[in-house]
Amino acid sequence: MSDQQENTTKRLAELKSYLEKRVAEHDAEIRSLKSFLETVDTMLAEKSYRRLKLPATETKTAPEPTANAPQTIRTISGVHLADIFVEGKDMRVVPSREIRFDANAPPLRSFLVGKVLEPLHVRDEEATRKQEITPDDVLAYDIDKEGSLLKQIHVKNYGDERRLNELKNALRWTFRRMYEKTIGTQ
Repeated sequence: MSDQQENTTKRLAELKSYLEKRVAEHDAEIRSLKSFLETVDTMLAEKSYRRLKLPATETKTAPEPTANAPQTIRTISGVHLADIFVEGKDMRVVPSREIRFDANAPPLRSFLVGKVLEPLHVRDEEATRKQEITPDDVLAYDIDKEGSLLKQIHVKNYGDERRLNELKNALRWTFRRMYEKTIGTQ
């Protein structure tokens, strides 16, 4: 190999080393930025997601809902937003026909899917790998839409009663925020 070829090869090797080092630095910075972004998202969700404390009622006077009776999601002022149908281990959420909810709206995609449904699905997948649950028990979800109009959310294998309540709370918050954004744009 000539001196010029050897010199070029050496310079290419140095360039490669430099580029690999820079890529590693950027990868580390990207991981840090994603971590910061996740923390900010979590804090924003916590700040804007408030659990409502309902007044205590006697269980004797409150009728027990039947398995197929829908539970309604309403605004604080009583506007009907959606109905939740629980059938076995599955749940369907059907938006009100009176309101056009955008299936691509940020509260639905970033919060409900990104912070609630997808993490539950991933957690169940991990539990399957650890053989804690069967693959048939993994939470799955479908968001049915017509164009950008939300038609239905179907959650399969929601899990136990605690998770069902978490999902209902997240759905209430999501639909209320989507409604606020919908009436704000009209």
